[in-house]
Amino acid sequence: MHPSPPLIETRLAGRLPDRHGKVRDLYDAGDDLLLVATDRISAFDYVLGSGIPDKGRVLTQLSAFWFGRTADIVANHLLTTDVARYPAPFRDERRALDGRSMLVRKTAPLAIECVARGYLSGSGWKDYCASGMVCGHRLPAGLRESEQLPSPIFTPATKATSGHDENITEQAAAALVGEALLERVKALTLALYERGAAHAASCGIVLADTKFEFGLTPAGDLLLIDEAMTPDSSRYWPRDGYAPGGPQPSFDKQFVRDYLETIRWNKQPPVPALPDDVVLRTRAKYLEAFERLTGRELA
Repeated sequence: MHPSPPLIETRLAGRLPDRHGKVRDLYDAGDDLLLVATDRISAFDYVLGSGIPDKGRVLTQLSAFWFGRTADIVANHLLTTDVARYPAPFRDERRALDGRSMLVRKTAPLAIECVARGYLSGSGWKDYCASGMVCGHRLPAGLRESEQLPSPIFTPATKATSGHDENITEQAAAALVGEALLERVKALTLALYERGAAHAASCGIVLADTKFEFGLTPAGDLLLIDEAMTPDSSRYWPRDGYAPGGPQPSFDKQFVRDYLETIRWNKQPPVPALPDDVVLRTRAKYLEAFERLTGRELA
């Protein structure tokens, strides 16, 4: 066990990030924003004491892949991943930035996360067991864990600054962003999920659920922001091992969560480091998901 470590930040051009999340460091780039995906990994709301090599590259390059495949559904914030086109002085940081960064448009993020669920898993399964409902959706009785839903559902959540995001109803989400805007992001979320699930299926992968974020530009344009259908924001399962009735093998960090459960960590500091074999197996899962979905090796 280690004490809760400070976030290891990417120092670029002699400066620390202007903001950071659990995984990404953000730098103000004048009119735009530079996002740098690190190899940090979080679980149960804590950044762990070990990183996953190449994880940030997977998140960045897979997001760029999906941004390109969904731009006809909704515009996104990506401007370029070519470091040579970044503003000075970031152009001089190619070694640190290549493959794990993107220059994006600035937006005001909406106050909700937009989740599409095609299968009953995670917090949705817990809610269903308790009430037969997920975020206000009454589901058929007798569904099993990981079972495919009759049709995908939109399940918004709050953005927690600390602790867990909280599932909310569409009515509660409308109170945060307005009814008209909620209807727009709901339709977009389900359309994006449908596109992603169909492509994943063609690659032998189940996209069980995924989370999107949207933001508004100063001109009022709605953009897809942050990341898109990565193993950090989605549940990906191998199709050939899919068997409803319990948890599924996954390409995401569920493997890390499962390990943490076996050591009976109380989900409070001090946070654990991961054994080398868990780090390597998790890295392999991220890389396999990337290669199967994109049809190419990680740059």
